[in-house]
This record gives sequence, structure tokens and C-alpha cells, in this order.
Amino acid sequence: MGKIVINGGRSLNGTVRIAGSKNASVAVIPAALLADGASVIENLPDITDVTTLAEIISELGADVTYGCDGRMVIDPRRFDCYQAPYELVKRLRASYYLLGVLLAKFGRAEVALPGGCNIGLRPVDQHLKGFRALGADASLEHGIVKVRASRLIGAPIYLDVVSVGATINIMLAAVFAQGVTLIENAAKEPHVVGLANFLNSMGANVQGAGTDVIRIKGVKSLHGSDHSVVPDEIEAATFMMAAVATGGDVTVTNIIPKHVDPVTAKLRESGAEVEENGDYLRVKGPERPRAVNVKTLPYPGFPTDCQQPFVALMTRADGISVVQETIYDNRFGYANELIRMGANIKVDGRTAIVEGVSRLFGAPVRASDLRAGAAMIIAGLAAEGRTEIYGIEHILRGYERVVEKYGSLGADIALENER
Repeated sequence: MGKIVINGGRSLNGTVRIAGSKNASVAVIPAALLADGASVIENLPDITDVTTLAEIISELGADVTYGCDGRMVIDPRRFDCYQAPYELVKRLRASYYLLGVLLAKFGRAEVALPGGCNIGLRPVDQHLKGFRALGADASLEHGIVKVRASRLIGAPIYLDVVSVGATINIMLAAVFAQGVTLIENAAKEPHVVGLANFLNSMGANVQGAGTDVIRIKGVKSLHGSDHSVVPDEIEAATFMMAAVATGGDVTVTNIIPKHVDPVTAKLRESGAEVEENGDYLRVKGPERPRAVNVKTLPYPGFPTDCQQPFVALMTRADGISVVQETIYDNRFGYANELIRMGANIKVDGRTAIVEGVSRLFGAPVRASDLRAGAAMIIAGLAAEGRTEIYGIEHILRGYERVVEKYGSLGADIALENER
């Protein structure tokens, strides 16, 4: 696959356009399979998660046309398979959204437990709880999730924990259920709202997305529709943090500033200047950021997907930061890679204590997952000397044209093929 090589020590300056949301894309693409005609999805990011998902639904029978312009046409009229084996789904965690789609469309689904990032347990118990409440039999057999129902009936469903995946999967399953489904303690993330908007444009009746109670009144059919994916708030936040880490001046465009409010607040607390105007934010980093404490929380709290790059930023801060991870149980596995670069990090369970250092030094490091890859990039940009980042397949899953985008901001960054 190769490696990303960064010669650090340069401040980032300029303007970067943010792509469509990865998390939204991997929800709306399967949702298009519920329609009885073709849908057009635009503003898709140029990432491997999107191309992989396009391959999966093509293998299952859908007609998919996708180019590099971020536009995908999905025609599900020949889609007739309710089984998604491990060989198809092993590269993509979000393939579990096929469970809700297949259950709604065919009354049964068999989907292997997915792959994706290794950041701790991602149980599907809340997903299965939701399916069972709708009247389905659900089980896990030999690594395959199997659900089946002769008829789905709307029901109240209370999620024991706020789960984006379970919220989305239950929404997908409930669109054809008879009666009304209530999802209580639902996730509120922007891509949950984006999915609801897409489903409604196809003829669904979904209300309350963006609040903690979502109401779905079942309909008999959906038609194809056009949809534009919301901007990726995690990519935007990552560039904002990179600007601060390098003492740069970066404007991120094509965003919804409200979606990055928790990150904006913490960057201002660290001493950065953040100017908001319409669909862009301009971020000016201080000579050295101040230490800031962070606790990850469900939206609208500080996002868990920003925890790793934020820790990379805090390795250069003046003072001691305490970073608490409340969403996943194993999301500090990357810390040893930053320590190789001179960072001072101590991890105790779900808490990392980061004592800022005056300098980081380039080193060979490995990205163990998508957001850890973002952390390695930020650390490499801020470090002195050469950083080589391996495991870049994780980075390419969720960040569009990273070398090109950071290079346009003045970074000395390149993709090198392994010999």
C-alpha cells in the first residue's frame, strides 16, 4: 500500500475545501436500496469506504454507477439478495447497516460481523434489541448476524446507550413497519439527520431526527430520490486541529460551522483564533497552544472521532491535558506511536494524561485505525524531521486526497510506494 512521508516543521496556511461526510455516506448508500427506483447521491467523498460499499451493493445485485465527481447513481430494481458474506463486508464496519435495509426489504437478513477500525468493542446488541422489538427473530451464529420476520410492527424502542449505529439501523428497518416506531435515547449526530432527510425525500415519514426521540410511521413503498451528503465535520475538525498544531492560518470551507462547535470551543480555549462566517471557519494557531481537558460525549458533545487528533495536538501544548474517552473502550492504542515521536502520554483505562513537550521528532509510526492515522499526520506536521506513516489504508478509508489537500496548505508531504 505504501506510506505517507512528512517532513515536518512547516505551518499550514491557505484554504481547504471539506468533502462530504464519510459517516453520512455509508448510511445513505444502503438506504437507497429501499427504493423501487434509482436514486442519485451527490457530494460523496473520494474515499475507500465509499468505493468498497459500492462494490458490496453491486455484488448483491444493485446497479451502481460511480465516478470521481462524487456522484453515485444506485438502481436497486435487480437487488434481490439478503445475504452479505464476510468476504464482502470484512473491510467495512458500516456494512452492518445492510441488516436494517435487508430486513425491511426482504423480511430477512444475514450479514457477517463487519471489519473496520480496531478501537474496542462495537457490540450489535442494541441493533438486535431494536429488530426484536419490531417483531424479528435475531441471533448471532458463527460470526453471522441473522434476522428474520414475517411482518414488522412499529414499537417503542429505548436504547440503553446512545448508539449512532443502532439508531440508523432501526430507522432503516422501521420505514416499512406497520404502525409507528419510537426510538428513544436516539443519537443526534448530523448524519442521523441527513439519513432522515434522505428517507423522507423518498417518501418515508421520519420525524424528530436531531432530537433524542425519533418517530417513524411506516409506509408501503419508497421511490428514488436525489440527495446531497452533508459536509464532513470530522475532516473539518481535523484540519482545524492541524492548523493549531503547526501555528498556521487555515480556512476550511464547505462546512456547517454548528457541527464543529465542540471542537471550536476547545481550540479557542487552547489559544487559537477561530473566525466564523457562513459556510467557512478560519483558524489561526498560537505559537504554542495551551493545555486543555477534553471528555468525549455523544453529539453535540466533543466527538470521539476527534479524540485521537486532539491528543496529537495536546502533545505540543503548554501544560498537562486530561483526555477522557467515554464512547469506546480501546481508543488510546495509538498513544505508543506518539510516544515514539517524543510525546509524554500516560494511559489509564479510558483516560490519557498528556504532558506537552516543546518538540516532537519525526519517526516511523503506524496508523492502527482511521482517526489514529489523522493523529499521526498532525504529529508529523508539527514534528521536526521526517515522519513515515504506515498502515495508510486506514487513513484512505475516511480522508479524501490527504496528501493533495495538506500539500496545498504548504505541508511537505508525499505518498511513497513500498519497494
